[in-house]
Amino acid sequence: MDVDERFCWEGRSIAWGRAGSGPPVVFCHGTPFSSRVWSRYADALSADFTVYLWDMPGYGESSKHPDHAVDFGAQAKAFVALLEHWQLDRPRVVAHDFGGAVSLLATLAEGAAYESLMLVDVVAIPPSGSAFFQFVKRHPTTLGELPPYIHEAILRAYVSAASHRGLRDEELAALVSPWCTEAGQPAFYRQIAQYDDEFRVRNERTVGSLEIPVKVVWGSDDAWIPPATGRRLAGLIPGASYVEVPDAGHLIQYDAPVALATELRKWLYF
Repeated sequence: MDVDERFCWEGRSIAWGRAGSGPPVVFCHGTPFSSRVWSRYADALSADFTVYLWDMPGYGESSKHPDHAVDFGAQAKAFVALLEHWQLDRPRVVAHDFGGAVSLLATLAEGAAYESLMLVDVVAIPPSGSAFFQFVKRHPTTLGELPPYIHEAILRAYVSAASHRGLRDEELAALVSPWCTEAGQPAFYRQIAQYDDEFRVRNERTVGSLEIPVKVVWGSDDAWIPPATGRRLAGLIPGASYVEVPDAGHLIQYDAPVALATELRKWLYF
């Protein structure tokens, strides 16, 4: 499924796509990824649901202007504006990684209404930040000026570490390609530099007020965010269920596609 539509919001051009018919399901990607991580799942579900994909500003096919904020708060506001543009009434939302914090902030702080929420290996509550992540936060401008071949090598190593089983060459190429353009390279480091844990601390304080069905799914071998964080997140949300998928890392979409598709279907068809 392609994101070939455009929504203009506060000077940003947000790429999005829609397919199928039925109850609305919106997928939110994480960092440093794009809607591509959900495209196969959206295709599979489009027979029974109206599925929506979008690339957050600064990611994928969306605009990457250096003056535009790409932090959690800005992305949550963009998501709310996009939901209003789509005129959706209480969609089901499925979020991965950074998309978890964005979708939570959108409902907890910005008033977005969901039918349900499925959180998959999400960035949502503290702690976070690998050694590489912290290094980039200290040197975003310098790294943005690296020779492109060195930048691509770093990026490929970084993204590869998100998979437990290992990514195929074509999978890895598709995930890193948006960051390997003239605009993409500085945008990659810029989105890390703007990563602010204040928003995740706020989520931790407020997720207990959620009154919608929530399911938390985690890869048992997630090397980026350990399952203990997923279990703690589920414990903070009233009535939330928790499922741990064996032999899957942070990119569970690629490591355990059948298991994730099964959990998606069980959740969305309840």
